[in-house]
Amino acid sequence: MPSSAPVPPAQALPPLSLGTRLAFGAGDMGSGITANLLAFFLLPFLTNVAGLPPAIAGLILLISNLWDAVIDPWIGLKSDRTRSRLGRRYPWMLLGVLPLGISFALQWWVPFSSEASLFAFYLAIALVFRSSYAAVSLPYAALTAELSRDYDERTSLNAFRFSFSLGGGILALGIALALFSTIAQPLEQYRWLGGITALLSMVPVLICVAGTWRRSRLMQRHYPSPEISHSGGNPLKQFGLALANRPYRFALGLFVCAWMAVQVTSSVTEYYVTLWMRLPRQDFTLLALVVQGTAILALPLWSRICDRLGKGSTFIAGAGLWLLADLGLLLLQPGQTGLMWCLAVLVGLGVSSAYLVPWSMVPDTIELDELENGQRREGLFYSLMILAQKLGLALALFLVGQLLGLAGYRAGHGGEILTQPDSALTAIRIAMAGLPALCLAGGIACARAYPLTRDRHAEVLLLLEERRRGLSAPG
Repeated sequence: MPSSAPVPPAQALPPLSLGTRLAFGAGDMGSGITANLLAFFLLPFLTNVAGLPPAIAGLILLISNLWDAVIDPWIGLKSDRTRSRLGRRYPWMLLGVLPLGISFALQWWVPFSSEASLFAFYLAIALVFRSSYAAVSLPYAALTAELSRDYDERTSLNAFRFSFSLGGGILALGIALALFSTIAQPLEQYRWLGGITALLSMVPVLICVAGTWRRSRLMQRHYPSPEISHSGGNPLKQFGLALANRPYRFALGLFVCAWMAVQVTSSVTEYYVTLWMRLPRQDFTLLALVVQGTAILALPLWSRICDRLGKGSTFIAGAGLWLLADLGLLLLQPGQTGLMWCLAVLVGLGVSSAYLVPWSMVPDTIELDELENGQRREGLFYSLMILAQKLGLALALFLVGQLLGLAGYRAGHGGEILTQPDSALTAIRIAMAGLPALCLAGGIACARAYPLTRDRHAEVLLLLEERRRGLSAPG
């Protein structure tokens, strides 16, 4: 039954405090640490340290990402329906944080010598890690839409979020560089790397929960979430309703394309630097630091550009710079090290826009869905994003593994780097530059078609406010 209590005007809600923005941003630092290390090091670790053939390593990545396609929607829908003293999202984040750290640390051990045993071990650990990662990251991402309804505040929230995410990635790479420089044995390097970063990945989640829940409660009192009908709980039906949202379809397509470009580039960078450019392994870590450092420094710039040009145009500008860098990386020859560092800066600028823009678009599409369907389904929208991302990544990384296998890539043991045939080097260059360029072209096409402008979003919020006042009016 509608409440007869008067509803305060939207202007009465205070703007987001710096403390809330910092606490929210800190919540993605752990994800930045783990995701960055997995993106840059896991495939090389499996092939060059654990000694698995690239096709088998790619199969592990494929199956674990497909598991995400199962668990992510379930967690997203369940978190939408969760009712507790801590709200909808926080119980899931607290439940997932400990298994997240433990499973991440175990991914960097080599406890068996047989290929079959290693395959079973890494697959089991990956499934546990993916489940706990989803329990933390999906509800966390949905908080963006629950902490503010302002078009530009959300861009600011995501700027803080990805500053911490990229900062966590830089911290992880710095730790890796220090360990790789001081510990000679690769197995010990990775064990220490996994243990230290696993501990560091758990603390920011707790900081986020402690620092944002008051704001979340205030928003919930100001904008009570409509009840979500359990009778409509069929995931396929729910996804169909979400995909009926035209702006969301384009935001989803942009997101998947951008993150496929990010992840494919990350997974083959070590191969590219050590095998094609013939540089020491430490240079790979430094190159990754340059990309991540440029990305974090560029976030305030892209945030300001977003305020002036809009979200779609901002992504097109960043992706265009990245495409230029990919062309250069495709043509780059061994010995052209200075040019490689310059191209890494351009990649970092593009990566920065790929982090910021898609996540800033999604909360706006959620308001449109609420206007059209009368429900707040942040978990559904974010879980569908992650589902599409993981399916795309699973296919992309599986194909990278198969491409290297078919090209004759020779797997090493214990960190040994073997001389590779020319066919494998060609495959590495294609995976480093050609595949990401195709993904970015798809993202640019989606950005050009994205229709939800700032003015249209303001109109949606106005209509929602009028509806809320009508439902809450006395009598």
